[in-house]
Amino acid sequence: MPVSATATAPTPTVTLVSTYPPTVCGLATFTSNLAAAIAGPAADWRTAIVRVLDRAEDEVHEEVVAQWIAGDRASLVRAVAAIESSDVVVLQHEYGLFGRPDGDEVLELTGALRVPLIAVLHTVLANPTEHQCSVLDGVITAASAVVVQSEAARGRLIAAHGTDPDKVVVIPHGAVANFAGPVDRDVRRPAILTWELLGPGKRIGYGIAAVSLLQGHSPAPTYIVTGQTHPKVLATQGERYRNQLRDLGLALELGRHLQFDDSYREWESLRALVRSVDVVLLPYDSLDQVCSGVLVEALASAKPVVATRFPLAQELLSNGAGLVAPQGDVAAMAAALERILYEPGLAAQLSEAARRRASVLLWPSVGAAYRELIAVTLTARLLAPASSGRPPSSRSR
Repeated sequence: MPVSATATAPTPTVTLVSTYPPTVCGLATFTSNLAAAIAGPAADWRTAIVRVLDRAEDEVHEEVVAQWIAGDRASLVRAVAAIESSDVVVLQHEYGLFGRPDGDEVLELTGALRVPLIAVLHTVLANPTEHQCSVLDGVITAASAVVVQSEAARGRLIAAHGTDPDKVVVIPHGAVANFAGPVDRDVRRPAILTWELLGPGKRIGYGIAAVSLLQGHSPAPTYIVTGQTHPKVLATQGERYRNQLRDLGLALELGRHLQFDDSYREWESLRALVRSVDVVLLPYDSLDQVCSGVLVEALASAKPVVATRFPLAQELLSNGAGLVAPQGDVAAMAAALERILYEPGLAAQLSEAARRRASVLLWPSVGAAYRELIAVTLTARLLAPASSGRPPSSRSR
């Protein structure tokens, strides 16, 4: 879909459907940042939130106009009613976000909407199951436009789902510029950082093993693992995964060179920590990952990155902002880290490339791209023949 048009209304209202703070997850943080970015520097666009939850909570944000509780039909009806007062809905899609297998409860929402839908896809699988394919096909069919965060995701969507290429728009994840500011003086350098909501899929054990191979250097690097355990992992497994990682560090005799920080860091504290380290490590096992907020934030901090060869990493690091290693290859990860930490001049070279790459990843640019896409969507809605689809909302006539 070409992104170029003038907004059809001076102050459109955009409702975002997603998890949202105080929920602790990457998607909630993304949605909070995206809402602010769409509103723009002068807050001249209005945004509202339909918050997706597993169970009802006391609400703390006035912008949350409804809660949609998994499996609760009444809350779905209230959410749809709240959305109908807006001009467009921007839905964050992730298979595990909504109720029922593969989150197919989302189709009840998309089937009930009478306002234009923009679907933001955070997972696009290369080989989806038949049911996953059916769910995503339903979302795509209901949407006026589909946003993905990488060219790899766009290619997969077209190949695996037969989606009209003109319907798919690539808009990056978004990040806050973090090039300068105070640092965390407690960080022992050289320092390697992974920050995530912890869970087995992050394969932090590979990172620990890689760092253990560098302990013969002087000074030896410190590996900092920051982040709480993912709430869904915590609910089913407790801290088993974190404890396994601690045991691995003990077995490899890393001692003080492996540090876990399981506190919930406020945003400025986390940004200071990222500024304080020498390299960011993403040891993921997935071959499907086509988005990563952590990778984008690392580049927006001008930090060299070592990542496994997941699709987004290969795409964003192609300008020389980092080094990639095969999934699960501890020796290759260690070699990449060793080069960045100890090869003269390489870290500065990668840092400059990361800064250049970040120019199109910052939230002001991302917000402008979403506003432009929304304007195109609303214009197309107004110009479409009355018989071509659902009737326009009263606000868009």
